[in-house]
Amino acid sequence: QVQVVESGGGSAQAGGSLRLSCTASGSISSIGAMGWYRQAPGKQREWVAITFSGGTTAYTDSVKGRFTIARGNAKNTVYLQMNSLKPEDTAVYYCNIVAANNYWGQGTQVTVSS
Repeated sequence: QVQVVESGGGSAQAGGSLRLSCTASGSISSIGAMGWYRQAPGKQREWVAITFSGGTTAYTDSVKGRFTIARGNAKNTVYLQMNSLKPEDTAVYYCNIVAANNYWGQGTQVTVSS
């Protein structure tokens, strides 16, 4: 059974930084991509960043230049470094792993105050 667990959320002031981590345990083969999504109160879940198995990364426009996604040394780990945080980054952040199936974590809360 595959389990995806996020950590590293919390509170920060505008302009601050947080680093999210995501680790998948269990048997996952042929991971195609690992990514982050977020859902703010009253809004739909939106894609934030993704890293593909070949190393390519992509970001939604609102976080470009501020967030960095990176794979860990352990193949089933991915990080999201969030700098220059803004109040509008406040959301529950979810890790997504695309392999033979699509796996999601339970989410971690990020709150940015002005």
